[in-house]
Amino acid sequence: MAFRRYRALPQGEVTVEEFTAWLGQFDADGDGRISREELQHALRSLNLWFAWWKARLGVRAADADRDGAVAGDDEVGRLFAFARSHLNVKITQLGSSY
Repeated sequence: MAFRRYRALPQGEVTVEEFTAWLGQFDADGDGRISREELQHALRSLNLWFAWWKARLGVRAADADRDGAVAGDDEVGRLFAFARSHLNVKITQLGSSY
């Protein structure tokens, strides 16, 4: 079994670009979309309790077209809003329209 090393989410406030880059490393199949399982893996890397539940809520909140994954600017914006309000991630809005 191979172990993959992930970059940690920077401490303190992060920009939208930093958050997107951090989240992108969990896109296991490389399709440009974040599934519930991939988001769960990302949340586990932060040592959050109930990562499976929070991933389910996050995809449900962000997935506007109900295809089971977060993709596109609108859905990514919704995921940012979810991370800010439910995961205590401080995301600055520099250089972004979110």
